[in-house]
Amino acid sequence: MDLSRKLQTIKPSATLQITAMAKAMKSKGEDVISFGAGEPDFDTPEFIKEAAKNALDMGLTKYTDASGTVGLRAAVVERLKKEYDLDYTTDQIVVSNGAKHSLTNVFQAIIDPGDEVIIPSPFWVSYPVMVNMADGVPVYVEATEEAEFKISAEDIEKAVTPKTKAIIINSPSNPCGSVYSREELSKIAEVCKKHEIFIVSDEIYDELTYEGKPESIATIDQDTKDITIMVNGLSKSYAMTGWRIGYIACDAKIAKIVKAFQSHTTSNPNAVAQHASMIALKSDKKELLEMKKKFDERRKKLYELINGTDMLSCHMPKGAFYIMMNITKTFGKAHNGERVENSVDFATVLLQAKKVAVVPGSAFGAEGFVRLSYADSIENITEGIKRIEEFTKELQ
Repeated sequence: MDLSRKLQTIKPSATLQITAMAKAMKSKGEDVISFGAGEPDFDTPEFIKEAAKNALDMGLTKYTDASGTVGLRAAVVERLKKEYDLDYTTDQIVVSNGAKHSLTNVFQAIIDPGDEVIIPSPFWVSYPVMVNMADGVPVYVEATEEAEFKISAEDIEKAVTPKTKAIIINSPSNPCGSVYSREELSKIAEVCKKHEIFIVSDEIYDELTYEGKPESIATIDQDTKDITIMVNGLSKSYAMTGWRIGYIACDAKIAKIVKAFQSHTTSNPNAVAQHASMIALKSDKKELLEMKKKFDERRKKLYELINGTDMLSCHMPKGAFYIMMNITKTFGKAHNGERVENSVDFATVLLQAKKVAVVPGSAFGAEGFVRLSYADSIENITEGIKRIEEFTKELQ
């Protein structure tokens, strides 16, 4: 019997694969340093864990509304007003099982077969897969290192066709840590309004903006807000990756469709996690700011170490917790007979030779680079780059 041809084309996430390989080696007692993690290395703040325990004691273990509890949706509304001066109502918010689930819902809600979605490249590995699963067509627009891995309004204009339905804006971005300025977002918004294109604004790393305050494209004007579907969650900012709480804020008609779709797929997110997330959003940002400060220190250290080597370089990221490291000077060389011709070769041979895990840039549409996460201690970051530099010096 045949299985789904569409789903058989889906490959596992390369970011999860490299992390799994590193964990397998660690489990055997090997001294592996992993730059592959896409999650904070900090524990969830204690007050959030206490809120979850309280939820259990209060018996908050039943089904909730499919789009999330009113309390959590109200907390999201309150946050968006406080942080961005954006006005939403609770019927414009849908809470899902993580921002990844939120994005999947969004593409199912807005895409018809053959619709095109513009995706800046480098891109987060799951964007094209999500678009394909909704029978859409990914259209890649290159964001070069020289342009700080950002695309311009002019780039978008050239990529628009009669079939263009949406564009993804991820700021701060995974994998590059790029952050769009308000001026850049304003110009992008003009193109999207002109062509009546949905803006899927993935803002999951907004709290991890290191230079200036975060900007949301939804704040440009009311017309832009109406076509913007904002996606966010608590995984990155509150170190709650395993809690699986994400949300969207958008036009009520879109939210209604997403809620209906979710009601037939997963129904409501975890009730206990929802209560804890509500408490998190209503709290001050003390723990969040402490984590952000440490990430910033690591960001600067990793940038300094990489650019202090002879064969490696990187652009300074302004958000998230990733750096894209340029490895093109290593291509065409070999380590103990193992040739390095591309980013997969680099990551594979490096892991075997020096027990350092990085993610191949090809997974993000960025051959010639590898992604490094600085969600690790300064000590491990320093040791990891030391090993990578040793590896490059041994290439022949």
